[in-house]
Amino acid sequence: MVSFRLGGTDGVSVEAEKWSDALEQLGFEVTRIAGELAGPARPGDTVLPWLAIDAHDRPVARELARALAHCDLVVVENLCSLPLNEPAATTTAAVLASFIDDHGRVVFHHHDLPWQRPTTAHVLGFPPALDALHVTINDLSRRELAARGIEAVVIRNCFDLTVPPGKRDATRRQFGFRANELVVLHPARAIPRKNVAAALRFTEALDGRSARRAAHYWLTGPAEDGYGPTLDSLLDGARVPWSLGLAPRPVDAYAAADVIAFPSIREGFGNPLIESVVARRPLAVAAYPVLAEIEALGFRWFSVDDPDPLVAWLDEPDDTIFAHNLAVARRHLSLDDLPNRLATACADRGWTW
Repeated sequence: MVSFRLGGTDGVSVEAEKWSDALEQLGFEVTRIAGELAGPARPGDTVLPWLAIDAHDRPVARELARALAHCDLVVVENLCSLPLNEPAATTTAAVLASFIDDHGRVVFHHHDLPWQRPTTAHVLGFPPALDALHVTINDLSRRELAARGIEAVVIRNCFDLTVPPGKRDATRRQFGFRANELVVLHPARAIPRKNVAAALRFTEALDGRSARRAAHYWLTGPAEDGYGPTLDSLLDGARVPWSLGLAPRPVDAYAAADVIAFPSIREGFGNPLIESVVARRPLAVAAYPVLAEIEALGFRWFSVDDPDPLVAWLDEPDDTIFAHNLAVARRHLSLDDLPNRLATACADRGWTW
C-alpha cells in the first residue's frame, strides 16, 4: 500500500486502513510504503521521505522499485490521483508502469482527482492511464474518469456499523461543556473547503432556540494549508462559545455532541455523514456535489441552510430517523461487505492468486 502518508486521521489514511484490513481478510500480507507513517510501526513498513506531501527530497525511483519488488499487488492511495507532490507522483507512476510491464497488478484508489480542486486543476497527466484497476469512491469521479478514457469501478467508503458509543460525559467534562449546552460538532480539519464560516453561522442560528439552550461550536481541526489566520478571524468574531481540538477518539466526539454540522463545499465522500448515523446524532449538511448520490441511497438529513426543521426535531426528537439511516447504511456501506467487493473487483479483471 503506497501513499503520501498513512496511519493518521485524515480521510485517505482512514480508508486505506479499512482496505488493509479487508485485504488481510482475503489472505494478503499488507505492508505500508509512504512519505509519513503515523502510529505504531509495523513489520515491513518503509518510509521514503520524498513521497511526503511537503517533501523537498529528490525522488529516487529505485528505492520504490526495490520496496515493491516482491509484491503481488500494489494499492496506490491517492498519490497518483491527486498529485500534491508532483515529482513524487510522476516518479511513482513511472515505477508502476514498469511494475505492470513485469506482470504486476496495481489498484489506484482514487479519493480525489486533480481537476476537482482549484490548486491542482492545472496539473495534467494524472491519474496515469495505466493498465490497472481504477477504483473511485463515488460515481461522479467514475464518470469524469470515463470522459478522459479511464474505466473505473466504484467502491464507496464502508463503515463499521457496530461501533460502541463513545464516552459522552467524560468528553464533555474534558472540553468544559456545560450540562445544558447544545454542542454542535464540526468534525473537520480547518481548511477552506470545510466551510467553517457556514458551520459557525449555523451554530449561531441554533443558539437559544431549542428549550433556550445555548449553542457551543466545536471544530476538531487543526488548521492546515495556511488557513490559520482565517480561522483565527472567524473564531474571534464568533457570537457563540467555541472549542477547537480532537477528542480521545472520534466516537467520543460524536457521543459528546448534540448536533453534527457538515457544511463542506466539496468532498470525495464525506465520512462524517455515516459516522453521525452510527453515533445516532442529527446531522445538518450542505449540498456539495457528491452528496446527492449518497442521499439517493435513501438517507435523511437536515440542512445547514434551514435550521428550523432541526430546531423542531430537537424540541420533539423522533428517533426513527436514526433507525432508518442505519438500515440504509447496512444495505449499502457496511464494512463487512468490503472484502467481497474488493475480491469481486479483482476477479472481474481476471486476477487470481
